[in-house]
Amino acid sequence: MISTTRLLASRTGIAAMALCVAVLAGCGGNANDAPASKEEQAPADGSAPARPRVIALGDSLTAGLGLLEQQAYPAMLQKKIDADGYEFEVVNAGVSGDTSAGGLRRLDWALEGDARVLIVALGANDGLRGLSVAEMKKNLAEIIEQARERKVVVVLAGMEAPPNYGPEYTASFRQAFQDVAREQRVLFIPFLLAGVAGQAALNQGDGIHPTADGAAVVAETVWRVLRPVLDQMSVS
Repeated sequence: MISTTRLLASRTGIAAMALCVAVLAGCGGNANDAPASKEEQAPADGSAPARPRVIALGDSLTAGLGLLEQQAYPAMLQKKIDADGYEFEVVNAGVSGDTSAGGLRRLDWALEGDARVLIVALGANDGLRGLSVAEMKKNLAEIIEQARERKVVVVLAGMEAPPNYGPEYTASFRQAFQDVAREQRVLFIPFLLAGVAGQAALNQGDGIHPTADGAAVVAETVWRVLRPVLDQMSVS
């Protein structure tokens, strides 16, 4: 990651150590590809047409473990989208305890409907379990490639590994997200929990999962990258 990420990593030592104890169970196209008009998309029963989707694919940090449904960061993204008048629906495809391999296995299901954007926020549980960094990279790359085949824009969110597996693993884990983002040329959020990890007031008692206030910070972090994408899609 960039130097900012190193600063974030040093600030998140306490939260990262807690990760080891608490969360294993918890945690474009061409003109011919243009979407149909609202009239063409409208269901025959006269109900409102389905909105294009932003899919948040992740683990318990996305699912909102310990929070009400409306407090998870994808729900907060939806509020921002609605407030700013965008015609998109955010789908929370977070599953507690999921790894990058699990996210890959359920990708087809997650991308059902009119998926336009995929936020990939996986890897925390890979790090918790000390799983192969090479396998995680492979899984993330495959998720991105499959999404691209469907002409879905991908936003990749980075994650930090706990320090108990040693500095070499921690560094290679962090680097893996940077490498995938660069090699796949996708939009990149260096650290999903920037400004939240290590901040006791923004985390639940386990020191890992954000509170509602923490989730609001995460939503803002994602929104800074997502909003320009929606702007471009809304005018194209």
